[in-house]
Amino acid sequence: MATPPSSIIFFLNIFLNAALLSSKTGLGVQGRQTAVLSPTLHNVHLTSLMPSSVCTPSPKGEDKRATLQVIHKHGPCSKVGQDKASSTSISHTQILDQDESRVASIRSRLAKNLTNTNKYLTDSKTTLPAKSGKIIGTGNYIVTVGLGTPKRDLTLIFDTGSDLTWTQCEPCARYCYKQIEPIFDPSMSKSYTNISCSAATCNELKAATSVSPACSGSTCIYGIQYGDQSYSVGFFAQDQLSLTPTDVFNDFLFGCGQNNRGLFVGAAGLLGLGRNSLSFVSQTAGKYEKVFSYCLPSTSSSTGYLAFGSGDAKSVKYTPSLVNSRGPSFYFLNLIAISVGGDKLSTPESVFSTAGTVIDSGTVISRLPPTAYSDMRTAFQNLMSKYPRAEAASIFDTCYDFSKYDTVDVPTIGLSFSDGVEMDLDPTGIFYVLSKSQVCLAFAGNKDSTTIGILGNTQQKTFDVVYDDARGRVGFSPGGCK
Repeated sequence: MATPPSSIIFFLNIFLNAALLSSKTGLGVQGRQTAVLSPTLHNVHLTSLMPSSVCTPSPKGEDKRATLQVIHKHGPCSKVGQDKASSTSISHTQILDQDESRVASIRSRLAKNLTNTNKYLTDSKTTLPAKSGKIIGTGNYIVTVGLGTPKRDLTLIFDTGSDLTWTQCEPCARYCYKQIEPIFDPSMSKSYTNISCSAATCNELKAATSVSPACSGSTCIYGIQYGDQSYSVGFFAQDQLSLTPTDVFNDFLFGCGQNNRGLFVGAAGLLGLGRNSLSFVSQTAGKYEKVFSYCLPSTSSSTGYLAFGSGDAKSVKYTPSLVNSRGPSFYFLNLIAISVGGDKLSTPESVFSTAGTVIDSGTVISRLPPTAYSDMRTAFQNLMSKYPRAEAASIFDTCYDFSKYDTVDVPTIGLSFSDGVEMDLDPTGIFYVLSKSQVCLAFAGNKDSTTIGILGNTQQKTFDVVYDDARGRVGFSPGGCK
């Protein structure tokens, strides 16, 4: 997710004046063990909230869409997790701190229009396995795609809050961080070409990255910076992108990074699933009609998927997706109420509409307006009063010590959206487990009533989340990873 940067121009200048002059600018669900006791409680085995040491892939089924496997990068299903030499451990504190940076970036992009949200919100008219990428540092999820001719497999973070797809490229004129696969070498691809500065697509970069493109000779140069100060700068190019043997896209526009730093360690780059014309969703609209879906695995020892194109939508319930004119790449939803333990809270609907809500695959923990969070926390604490409390941790203020329990009774939590859509969270979407003695309610409150709300990826776990941008809607179906 790009953020309006103050320092990226500096990186562009360094790249152009130092690096490019000296380089070749002509580079061509694990078993849940959960029972619903009633509409008000889940009986949860604590082992179901924690990852196993053994990978348990979800069954593939008979989905005929282009589908990629989604994997938790820090777990046993990940190549990085199995490769101790390249593995980079990361603490829960780091994950949550980096999540705060991402949230701050989203807030920065949207702050100007939060005082009058309704003015800007209007109705807007193939499957890859997904793995969780905690090692990347932002709790994001990763998939593998093919790039070039012949095809080279690359592991990319997929991000609904970003538009530009990019990967690290040889010769790494300034810097490339360590990644799982060999770094993509454009000189070895028969179908690779750079984009000219005079091309209309070069001018589209500013809307996709918040940074005006630069030029090296006649070659278009992109730059993008993220909320945690990670960045990528390099050649704007096109090449063949492959999802499956039959789903291949020629002349796919992407960034070929020559100067890349930050929290992407292990992944080769990023797959942008936002709404801009340069996003993967828009570039493949002719085939997939701007429809994609994913299911994020319940734990790091299981897998999910990222699928493109329309599938069996019988059980999917849709709510309108909204467009914000100052953050048009984001997918906004109309959250209207929250239920705890089967009871709808008395939080006024205006509390949610004042701030607005965006659904984001890259944010780990959902953020709520302060009044809404306070109401939910109070109701949850009342229903959990028989369990011992644990110390607060990072952004969490409601934590429990379950070290003496094998099972716990957990209040159900439901999110209500417009058009009658109810999202009853899986138990893995209610808690964030730091340890068995510190299990926390996986929500955080914003500091003021006008700050944007975010539906994060923890709460999206195990749902089939369907984005149908052509029809201006987002849908949910439980048990998606099955």
